[in-house]
Amino acid sequence: MRKMVLSLMSVATVALAGCNSPSPSQPTEAGASAPASAATAAAPATLANEVSGTISLRDPAPQLSPSATLVVNLVDVSATASGSAPLASKTAPAGSFPQSFELKFDPAQEKPADLYVVQVTLTDGDRHYVMPIQAPVLTQGHKNVVSIQLLAEQTPGEKVLAAFNDVQKQIGGMKVSNGTKLDANISRGWQVFRQAGEVKFIRELVDYGDKGFTSTDYAYKNGNPWAVVQQTKPNHDAKPTSVDSAGWDDSGTLVLKQHLVGSNMQVLDDSTAANLHKQAVSILNLATGGKNK
Repeated sequence: MRKMVLSLMSVATVALAGCNSPSPSQPTEAGASAPASAATAAAPATLANEVSGTISLRDPAPQLSPSATLVVNLVDVSATASGSAPLASKTAPAGSFPQSFELKFDPAQEKPADLYVVQVTLTDGDRHYVMPIQAPVLTQGHKNVVSIQLLAEQTPGEKVLAAFNDVQKQIGGMKVSNGTKLDANISRGWQVFRQAGEVKFIRELVDYGDKGFTSTDYAYKNGNPWAVVQQTKPNHDAKPTSVDSAGWDDSGTLVLKQHLVGSNMQVLDDSTAANLHKQAVSILNLATGGKNK
């Protein structure tokens, strides 16, 4: 009887041991069955190798010419990267807008601590388009897809014309003097506008009889002409048949060149611009008695 009890206890012990032994499909320690997951977690993250987005023009935008050129750069703008070459660059004819772009680069050249931006410039003759807002990408939590708007800047000629119009609006508060001169078949009259003892503006009316009439505004800086707008008419009371505008920057380079006939704007030829400059010098000398002030 005792042998039978011992045998039963032995069987029970073996059975309990069998229940507590690890299953082949179960880990004996936490994480022991996850070598693949550990390897995945340890693998380095895949780095981006391109940035992309869309480029549009902020309205209203002048019509682009076929020669317009678009340049897109991916640039490191960190202080430590000053003067470094773009990480990626693309130059192409501008085409139409809005348009998409892609810039591929070598991710090994990316520095995670640096700041990268997409820089876009559009050039169409004298006109430049710029980004009023930066477009950061890649690092510091920024996305790799951006939407960029370009804003048209004034051309050098438009800047001169805008400054001329500003002076023209101010002549009512300037000191004014008048003069006239009669030549054979030509009647000439003018007004000189001075500020702080300096000639700023001259308005000249010239009647050529049956050959027509001109009304010309001249603007001056430091005794030198910098902008001229001349209206040509059949007579004093008629509407202009043409308007010629010429202007020069501070270096003396001709930058404003407009010949307007009706609503048709054309480029003023250099010889006509040179003649307007000559007229501006001549009337300044005549109206000031050679003092030019």
